[in-house]
Amino acid sequence: MTDEDRNEMVVTPWEVRGKVDYERLIREFGTQPLTDGLLERIVKLTGEFHPQLRRKLFFSHRDLDTTLDLYEKGVKFVLYTGRGPSGPVHIGHLIPWIFTKYLQDKFKTRLYFQMTDDEKFVIEEDLKLEETTHFAYENSLDLIALGFKPKDTYIIFDVQDIDLLYDIALEAAKRITFSTAKAAFGFQESTNIGWIFWPAIQAVPCFIHTKLTGEKVPALIPAAIDQDPYWRITRDIAQKLGYYKPAQIHCRFLSGLGIGGKMSASEPETSIFTTDQPATVKRKIWNAFTGGKGTAAEQRTTGADPNICTVFQYFYFLFEEDDKKIAERERQCRAGETLCGECKTDLAERINEFLSEHQKKREKARNIVDKFHIKR
Repeated sequence: MTDEDRNEMVVTPWEVRGKVDYERLIREFGTQPLTDGLLERIVKLTGEFHPQLRRKLFFSHRDLDTTLDLYEKGVKFVLYTGRGPSGPVHIGHLIPWIFTKYLQDKFKTRLYFQMTDDEKFVIEEDLKLEETTHFAYENSLDLIALGFKPKDTYIIFDVQDIDLLYDIALEAAKRITFSTAKAAFGFQESTNIGWIFWPAIQAVPCFIHTKLTGEKVPALIPAAIDQDPYWRITRDIAQKLGYYKPAQIHCRFLSGLGIGGKMSASEPETSIFTTDQPATVKRKIWNAFTGGKGTAAEQRTTGADPNICTVFQYFYFLFEEDDKKIAERERQCRAGETLCGECKTDLAERINEFLSEHQKKREKARNIVDKFHIKR
């Protein structure tokens, strides 16, 4: 792959690479920017300006304003997000999950979390079904470790729970034409038919609350924008099925530790996994791409560039909540007062402290994971 290919922006539900232009994504996906007015409404309703909102980590939406209008009129909403279990969870996956927990706590609502072990099996040529099922179980431990509770969180394991999903999936599939799916996903004649049908499965959690409770409420989906095509075609058929259109709020991608592209499990040396041990974290962070200069002397004189520094991105996304401290770190970086080695050491310590607690909670989650299943 040439440098030009590597830098070219590609954003699909199955691949994200290159330098991501979020304004361009808003135009090409046809979404709406997350305005200051909408942020103010969320703060007014929740009483808190979440760090991910303050720092514009969420940047785009579909019908968030409509969902808030309904909420203010007494129509609650449910939350829906998920995970494609093709490997272990990395820190980038946690970004929208942490924000989902904030929404759940503030709006006192239910979360449906979909583990798409079936999708990964039909799409990933080298994965066996028992592997994706295993990853779904292991990934669910990371979700639970973030503090979600079984009384208002339901984890859907697609293969195991297909009896709950299939009737709604059929209703959705009957109304999505192949031409629509092909336009949204780029399906080819060589695409297997399991993959072609699968978008109907991902539509189901948008509507399953009504099936389980009889309550007709909209679903709000916090997720990265690469998954938007699935719900775009779901929105097209929602009202035909008698449901609200699902709303979305889209987050930015946490970059990998290499040059360009989001963090990806397919590039393990540039990803921090929730199961990584301290020495592994230190090694990966120490090898990270930064905005530093060739020598310490040069950097002391001319400063560094935090805009392209993957280490700074980690502080900005997750590991420094204090806005004054993140601004001071940026200033010191640009002024050459702080060298990359100092930031790397600090970040490795913070990540290992976080993972130490997360891994303990993750192991405890094995004892309660069954409580998150939807009861028949």
